[in-house]
Amino acid sequence: MANDIYDKIRRNRGPLGEYSKVAHGYFTFPKLEGEISNRMVFRGKECLVWSVNNYLGLANNPEIRKVDAQAAADWGLAYPMGARMMTGQTSQHEQLEAEISDFMQKEDTILLNFGYQGMVSAIDSLVDRNDVIVYDSESHACILDGMRLHVGKRFVFQHNDMESFDKQMAHATKIAEQTGGGILVITEGVFGMAGDQGLLKDIISFRKSGKYNFRIFVDDAHGFGTVGEKGRGTAEAQGVHEEIDVLFCTFAKSMASIGAFICAEESIIEFLRYNMRSQVFAKSLPMPLVVGARKRLAMLRDEPQHKENLWKVATALQEGLKEAGFDIGNTNSPVTPVFLNGTVAEATNITFDLRENYNIFCSMVIYPVVPKDVIMLRLIPTAVHTLEDVKYTIETFLKIKAKLDNGEYSKTEFASIELDKKVTV
Repeated sequence: MANDIYDKIRRNRGPLGEYSKVAHGYFTFPKLEGEISNRMVFRGKECLVWSVNNYLGLANNPEIRKVDAQAAADWGLAYPMGARMMTGQTSQHEQLEAEISDFMQKEDTILLNFGYQGMVSAIDSLVDRNDVIVYDSESHACILDGMRLHVGKRFVFQHNDMESFDKQMAHATKIAEQTGGGILVITEGVFGMAGDQGLLKDIISFRKSGKYNFRIFVDDAHGFGTVGEKGRGTAEAQGVHEEIDVLFCTFAKSMASIGAFICAEESIIEFLRYNMRSQVFAKSLPMPLVVGARKRLAMLRDEPQHKENLWKVATALQEGLKEAGFDIGNTNSPVTPVFLNGTVAEATNITFDLRENYNIFCSMVIYPVVPKDVIMLRLIPTAVHTLEDVKYTIETFLKIKAKLDNGEYSKTEFASIELDKKVTV
């Protein structure tokens, strides 16, 4: 008799699920309530929030809210019904794609229902069993999941290591020559955890030199709207925007909405429209999201003050942290990591202290995302943060660093969280 699948699930809750009994509602699935801004409510009290990817501060912009509300009143959330190939096509969808193409200076654009599923499906569509993928070791989970559908060979190069990239490309080229396939290089514009940019210019130099033949697919979810002179993203910032073959961006970061898009030459976008299973067989983006995205894109394009405000805060935060002696890695984007040395138990107690006693809510990152005995506190500055927020945060981080160095966080072991009570260290 076959085993019961549920027995396996009950025995192994997964690497995150094993902590669900003690972490749920605090470290996992926390509830941030109230208006999306620099200050929100966590467990009944106001906190300074550095964990929301509302880069340009558009989430609660009055003009945005007005357009969203009017679009919902005009269309409701149902229209259009069905996938775009069948009954979900509208002039508004086509207009948004045309406006994105114009802003991004690319031939054509396809809208995606969600960024994650869009990335998975795009990779699956672009390569077949004869093709080879070469990708950065710190690529986002959506890229990794997309490659799981790929039955051909794939090679990983060490993060932003061009010597490693060269070596893996040599392997990939040999395989592609044997199979008669091509090579797709996949990397990110801005890596969302540590904030460093992918070395797009260096990667493309291998193609320009004639050493390797490949196409490059860039996930620029965190770069779109935040870097580059016009906010077109990382490739613009590095002067290689025209060299990017397939460019993926999401609405979920700078545009504070739902959905995503891919830009490429017209023939490639036409192919994706008819072959991306996540779009062919899924419902079209609801009209309010499309109308709202057009307004958000217009503000991103025509109102540079939002990006300027973002960078005023990000620069003050990053320079202030460095002057205070903190290690913020190699970030060259608004994403601001703060690296500390400590155990998982110390990391949990630091997070308790920050949230409960200093009213700062930021994300904690531990092994295996970072090496063992390393704690990363990840800060996401936005255009609606203030310089006072920056000053208070740096002062607080100096206090917790002193506590960590004095061993105070190792004295309290992380056991459980009683959600109806205030937690103190």
